[in-house]
Parts: sequence; structure tokens; C-alpha cells
Amino acid sequence: MSTHAKRERLLLADLLEAAGPDAPTLCEGWNTRDLAAHVVVRERRPEAAGIVLSPLRSRLERVQAEFAAKPYEELIQLIRTGPPRMSPFSIKPLDEASNTVEFYVHAEDVRRAQPDWTARELDAVFADTLWSRLERSARLLGRKAPVGLVLRRPNGQTAVAHRGAPVVTVTGEPGELTMYAFGRQDAAKVEIEGEKDAVDRVGRTQLGMG
Repeated sequence: MSTHAKRERLLLADLLEAAGPDAPTLCEGWNTRDLAAHVVVRERRPEAAGIVLSPLRSRLERVQAEFAAKPYEELIQLIRTGPPRMSPFSIKPLDEASNTVEFYVHAEDVRRAQPDWTARELDAVFADTLWSRLERSARLLGRKAPVGLVLRRPNGQTAVAHRGAPVVTVTGEPGELTMYAFGRQDAAKVEIEGEKDAVDRVGRTQLGMG
């Protein structure tokens, strides 16, 4: 039975392959080759943990550059086949927990960097899955917000990403809110309510894990 993570993995691989190695992405400074290398390194070289540990960031950059130098087709195949057996990501529950949102966001990083992109319609189960993950991570993703920040689904469900005043409320489908909360504010199809200055300040803030 396919999981959300596996489906998003294969979609990401397909999008990267179709775009080619030199296409733009929403990840600042990265083209599709760089993004593909990032995905592979994250799964296959966990010791290069500079993604979260700043003292090791230079090591991560070096390892990622080594992978980016590989043939692009090889990177795509490594993404499709998934992590090696000894990787923690090879455990299905951990893969689902760690990679569902990761692959969704990066797939959209490829799609939405194209000038003619259109919004992807998500099935209800997957939308609920994204919302559930967003509820749990909202405080972490919104911790840099300079004002209060509330994420709201069209059905009225809300998640507080940052406490404070004044409050900015961002309304959209779970997939769009996920992109917004992960720092892709300009590419997210959402409605934003709040005082103009507060809205502008949030818009200038890099939300997300970084």
C-alpha cells in the first residue's frame, strides 16, 4: 500500500526529471540539481547534519556539492529508489512522519517556480494529513513572526503559529498554508487579514524551519 510519503517522493522525482537540472526552484539560490542533491544527502548522508547543526554546515555544503556533481539522472534515480536499508528513513512510519511534508513542499518548490503553474487539488485525506502536521509544527514554523499569527482552514479550524498582537490571520487550504508556513509566502494561495503594517511585517519575515 502506497503511503503519502512514497507518493510525494515519486511525484517530486517526476517533476525534477521533467524540469531538467538547471530549472529554477523556490529555494533561494538552488536550481533543480541543487534541490535533488539536498534530498539525496538528507537521506543518504545523515552524518552531514549541518542542516540543523550550524557548526557542521560547511561540511554539509561540501557533501552536497559532491552529490550535485553527480549525473542528474543518477540523483533522480536515488530519490525514486529511496533511502538505503540502514537509513532510519527506510522505516515506513518514520518515512511517513519525516518525509510527507518535506516532499510535498519540495515538489511544490519545483512546480511553483514555473511561470505557468496552477494550484494542485489535494484529496481530502491528504489535506487532513497536512493540516494535522501543520497543527503540531505551527509554533516552530511561526516562531520568527513579528506579530501574532493564526493559520485558518476554510472550515474554521485554526492553529496558532505565534502569540502576540496585533494578529494576522492567514486563511487557505492545508497545502497552501503549509507552503506559507514553510516560508513560501509569495507562492501560497491564501487570504490574509490584519492591520496593513502587521501584514507587511509578516510578509517580510522568513517563516519556516531555517
